[in-house]
Amino acid sequence: MSSFELNKIVASVLLALIVAWVSGLLASKLVETKMPAKPAVQVATAPAQQPAQPAGGEQPAGGAGPEPIKPLLASASPDAGKDVAKKCAACHTFEKGGSNRVGPNLWGIVGDEIAHDRNFAFSEALKQKGGTWTPDALNEWLWKPQAFAKGTKMTFVGLPKAKDRADVTAYLNSLSDSPKPLASQ
Repeated sequence: MSSFELNKIVASVLLALIVAWVSGLLASKLVETKMPAKPAVQVATAPAQQPAQPAGGEQPAGGAGPEPIKPLLASASPDAGKDVAKKCAACHTFEKGGSNRVGPNLWGIVGDEIAHDRNFAFSEALKQKGGTWTPDALNEWLWKPQAFAKGTKMTFVGLPKAKDRADVTAYLNSLSDSPKPLASQ
């Protein structure tokens, strides 16, 4: 093949690439998408009513707080809670005398003071919270840690299902030399 033939092939390929590129530029200018200033369809809304509770014990969107777990604690399963708490094992340990990781060891946490020493550097937000880890406090914490203590170092988004929070609370309560009666707390 002569060099003249090779030049024609290279020129053809380059010309095709240039034509495709220019066509793309022109097409993007001709077909610009613009959002309308107001929606094309207005949906009439009914007067505000009490939202129905979603299935599975999830909190309705925009709710003020988590669904209470006290009614669920009587039937809560520590074994099911242990399965749900596997999500926590990346940052926490659960065995007695276990080491801290990104988060503190959780043995004996139920009934303990919030942000109590545990040889862990708790965030100021959690230290200022005060109180003890009751089932209600754990429910709020497990629902949305950032809502419980704004500015906490814990980045976990939370457990939206009340049943999962009740099971994890039962599991954490079982991690103690003397578990507390959950129903009376």
